[in-house]
Amino acid sequence: MLVVMRHDASSDEIQGVVRAIEAMGYRARPMPGAQRTTVGLVGNDGRVEEGRLVGLDGVLRVIHVSQPYKQVSREWCPEDTVVELDNGARIGGEDVVIMAGPCAVESREQILESARRVAATGATVLRGGAFKPRTSPYSFQGLGEEGLQLLAEARDETGLAVVTEAIDSEGVALVAEYADIIQIGARNMQNYSLLRAAGRAGRPVLLKRGMSATIKELLLAAEYIVAEGEPRVILCERGVRNFDTHARNLFDLTAVVTVKELSHLPIIADPSHGTGARSKVGPMARASVAAGADGLIVEVHPDPTTAASDGAQSLTPDQFDELMTEVEQIARSLGRGVAQPAAVALSG
Repeated sequence: MLVVMRHDASSDEIQGVVRAIEAMGYRARPMPGAQRTTVGLVGNDGRVEEGRLVGLDGVLRVIHVSQPYKQVSREWCPEDTVVELDNGARIGGEDVVIMAGPCAVESREQILESARRVAATGATVLRGGAFKPRTSPYSFQGLGEEGLQLLAEARDETGLAVVTEAIDSEGVALVAEYADIIQIGARNMQNYSLLRAAGRAGRPVLLKRGMSATIKELLLAAEYIVAEGEPRVILCERGVRNFDTHARNLFDLTAVVTVKELSHLPIIADPSHGTGARSKVGPMARASVAAGADGLIVEVHPDPTTAASDGAQSLTPDQFDELMTEVEQIARSLGRGVAQPAAVALSG
């Protein structure tokens, strides 16, 4: 439920609504907007008597949110959410944000070389897995905390923000200590204890769509995070399971458009996992920007033939350079730009 205040409502009137909601046993979330303030009622079980609110001073009307996901819906917040990182990158704004790096952190030399190359070409966020949930228990599982330390070192040298995955609720605090963004992978999209822990960690969260998840299920998963108090959620389309064998997944670009219709949260696209093939990453990355994605997350490895994981879908640094040129052209044709690296932004 949303309580829409009059445009001239005073702060005392807004606080009066907050007190009334809390007296009813619910939580209140005041949300100042460009024209007027709304107050969200959190925890509504569908039986709230709106008459207790609509007659309060300063109240214009009460709106019942029709979607099962409340706080992430457009009804709740019509204005786009912009997630701002410590290095100045803004995800959900006018510019397209590029996240790039290897699937997994393998060594100090590998992650530093990757970070230097993608930063030089225009990425603002470094991706790299320190913990790797793999289909096979015998596959490379990541370097753990050592990998997190190497990611932090790469950030210190290049100015890139860091996004990396937490794979269980016990490990969220450790990831939050080193990362700028906590990633929730596709296999964990409906790991509700992990979602709750991420929502309490004090870091923005990148939530990837599950391998067989609907858009509704993705948004409900995001609701778990926001309900714990973390509004800075970035959604990610990374493909869903498909019966065809020509690509790793079915890369669903309609998800970008649909999410923007239904939610105020930013959404980025992952053409690397979405296709699973290096030759398909570029075309799908270009299509994602054309569809309105707020950013891309792309796997880039100094030597994909030696990668410990996902080498077949990783771009070489030279291929990433070429892709960035193409992405900039497409973004510019749509009246957008590509977010500048921290070092460029500071010097310019």
